[in-house]
Amino acid sequence: MTPTARVVHPIEAESYRILRERVDLSHLPPLTRAVTERVVHASADLDYVTDLVCAEDTLAAGLAALRAGAPIVTDVWMVAAGITRAGRDPVCPVAEPAAADLARTAGLTRSAAAVRIAYERVGPGAVWVVGCAPTALVELIDLAAAPALVIGLPVGFVGAAESKAALRASGLPAVSNVGEKGGSAVAAAALNALLYLEEE
Repeated sequence: MTPTARVVHPIEAESYRILRERVDLSHLPPLTRAVTERVVHASADLDYVTDLVCAEDTLAAGLAALRAGAPIVTDVWMVAAGITRAGRDPVCPVAEPAAADLARTAGLTRSAAAVRIAYERVGPGAVWVVGCAPTALVELIDLAAAPALVIGLPVGFVGAAESKAALRASGLPAVSNVGEKGGSAVAAAALNALLYLEEE
């Protein structure tokens, strides 16, 4: 079934007009610009213009994987709820009893346990979106999961910046940011930028 073309709401169009009035991102390559603008639009935080870390070839590979039907995995349902592309239901086992059981028996956080369970389901080549739990990002790095793309934007004062630094050091294809900020809305926005391009 072919998805219906996305209709841009007038408020979104006005938000983008204001954003582009305040900062000129025309020098950025197209995918990097799309992701950066979508993140800034979702957060109203212009600091992301210089704080985001991504590469055009990495984004192109992630977009190609999405177009080929790669599964999407999220660390929490807040991220999944922010994914607005119809027909792309993410894998997110964090609320399942199996995640709680594995967390208890393996001494993991529930988010890290959910990453292990999700990887058993999707295998290599998935697109992973982490917007809440630094421990989920660390577990993903440790799994050697061979992702198509990791959008690693967890938020917080405990482990968020460090987990994103570890992601960048891992060599995995990734979108991240340098500081402690991030969050579910920002991570979902970065993915949505690619999903909207997938439709085109």
